[in-house]
Amino acid sequence: GTRSAVLNTEARTVEADVLSRRCVMMRLVDFSYEQYQKALRQSAGAVVIILPRSISSVPQDVVRQFMEIEPEMLAMETIVPVYFAVEDEELLSIYEQTRAASASQGSASAAEVLLHTATANGFQMVTSGAQSKAINDWLIPSVEGRLTGLGGEDLPTVVIVAHYDSFGVAPWLSHGADSNGSGISVLLELARLFSRLYTYRRTHAGYNLLFFASGGGKFNYQGTKRWLEDNLDHTDSSLLQDNVAFVLCLDTLGRGNSLHLHVSKPPKEGTLQHAFLRELEMVIASQFPEVKFSMVHKKINLAEDMLAWEHERFAIRRLPAFTISHLESHRDSLRNSIMDRRARIDTKALTRNTQIIAEALTRVIYNLTEKGAPADMQIFTDQMQIQQEQLESVMDWLSSQPRAAQLIDKDSTFLNTLEYYMGRYLKDVKQHHVKADKRDPEFVFYDQLKQVMNAYRVKPAIFDLLLAVCIAAYLGVAYVAVQHFGLLYKMIQRLSLKTKQQ
Repeated sequence: GTRSAVLNTEARTVEADVLSRRCVMMRLVDFSYEQYQKALRQSAGAVVIILPRSISSVPQDVVRQFMEIEPEMLAMETIVPVYFAVEDEELLSIYEQTRAASASQGSASAAEVLLHTATANGFQMVTSGAQSKAINDWLIPSVEGRLTGLGGEDLPTVVIVAHYDSFGVAPWLSHGADSNGSGISVLLELARLFSRLYTYRRTHAGYNLLFFASGGGKFNYQGTKRWLEDNLDHTDSSLLQDNVAFVLCLDTLGRGNSLHLHVSKPPKEGTLQHAFLRELEMVIASQFPEVKFSMVHKKINLAEDMLAWEHERFAIRRLPAFTISHLESHRDSLRNSIMDRRARIDTKALTRNTQIIAEALTRVIYNLTEKGAPADMQIFTDQMQIQQEQLESVMDWLSSQPRAAQLIDKDSTFLNTLEYYMGRYLKDVKQHHVKADKRDPEFVFYDQLKQVMNAYRVKPAIFDLLLAVCIAAYLGVAYVAVQHFGLLYKMIQRLSLKTKQQ
């Protein structure tokens, strides 16, 4: 909600009585929504929230509290610039000195306040550059690839989708480890596994597999929306126009001991999507009994501005689709937070969830249950097992960089690496671009998302006044002393002259 970016104000902390036109500094460990509101109510010049180097070092209750506040910060439009900075020794030193100066303003003695005000060091926080302006020509890229099935031209298609972008109150700090780095990690591992199965004729399934790493997921799934429009409305030949068996969307799969299949419409018996639901239940019950599984039915609410899950984009176009996630509700604050970091990912849970999905999907497209395969038979073992080390490496890569939609373009290193990685296992890998409608864009992005802030050590204005008074007093004393010294010198000269005459 912040459009302003330029800053040139004196630093204070929330302990100060007067915050108007001041740069208010807060540490995350001491942050509260009341303090934040206090700064806004008093028309602070800016707010700087200092984040620790490692989120894992922050108490979980503090993290949860901030994650609950974050949506309100995003929803509130304000002209006050709100900055986030990662702490270091210099920044903490500035904060502590500013805090000491701010706290001293409540001293009992007016003389002490005046003396401290005159002698304390202050900091002037300054950023350079222009005010933020709207970007009307934004572009959101996505990447698709496929594995073609064996056995004819009109094969059914299974679509596997995950959005890659992250979201949070500060785009440059939005690393989105669980949401949705975990979904992309699972998608890439599934692409690797099935590419090996589709290499050999005897293990080649009679289904096309279409993989889609979508962009703009945090902006109402814009990448998926336009991809569907291009494939269903503006082309004569597309895997999506043919027989789509179902669409499986992957979202937040990096932790927890539960899995939920989110659907807009419960699948009917006899359909492939119903078979996939049953295979998930069977695989979890027989191989991973510690996992709690459920199907969550939520109808699409077209009256809301934002869709809940990515599968709803497909369901609107009457394609059978669902989303699998460890979250039971789409409203969980984890999905849109800068607190969603790598430390929150449980790699063992991510590996287990990948195996559950891979096993269930394989049993469906190879019809293994109907062929008599036992429920506890593990398919991906030995040379075909899930590679936990590779999942960890992909998660490290994804969560090491901000992936907010505003920061990703078609030439970004992240997107080129993602395209290369998918190209190792899939065929016909290519980018798909969504361009903004300049006349009526669904979203407006702004620049100036990252600024360099300089802290200049300064003395308060009263220091100059007191210094001027001291200098004037010194000069006055010196003048009087010189005058008295001159009179004394003349008297000594007269006494000396009289002594000589006598």
